[in-house]
Amino acid sequence: MRSAEFDREQVLRQAMQAFMAKGYSKTSMQDLTRATGLHPGSIYCAFENKRGLLVAAIEQYQSDRTAQFQAYFPEGDKVIEGLASYLANIVSECLGGADKACLLTKSLNELAQQDPEISQLLCLSLDSCKRGLASKFQQAMDGGEIPANQTSDERAEYFLMGVYGLRTLAQTHPSDETLRRLASKLLKDSCN
Repeated sequence: MRSAEFDREQVLRQAMQAFMAKGYSKTSMQDLTRATGLHPGSIYCAFENKRGLLVAAIEQYQSDRTAQFQAYFPEGDKVIEGLASYLANIVSECLGGADKACLLTKSLNELAQQDPEISQLLCLSLDSCKRGLASKFQQAMDGGEIPANQTSDERAEYFLMGVYGLRTLAQTHPSDETLRRLASKLLKDSCN
């Protein structure tokens, strides 16, 4: 059997968009073939099934998000400036045409009770996000940017809760000003 040749990362990013738009259950194989440009046989050959494609898409999503997050913190810049830029991007995503919920939380909400393996993968991905944030908060505390009156884990958990809240609130179509004000408050509260 011949192996399919395609840009795996591109295909996974296109699959992410399809899963974010409709959710896992409502995304059909026809939706995925349209989104990725692959024939069903190629999807089955490369990923075994729709679930396998979702697992690979989640892994790619986490990899992309980690790289994107790290890009907000160039060497020598203040951590708080990076966190502010990161939050501004979240708000832009919420206001933009793209789906407002991230793939991790959308999949977790839909599949956590149905698929323990995917639930565990999602929880590990979200924990990785928390660890990345905690590292930045620790760096900010060590550098004297913010007080050391909370642990970096506490700050990261609070910050993540706020990000999830912003994404959820965005589903109700609040004003741009509301999302920006709440993001600013989240950053301030996370850093006090």
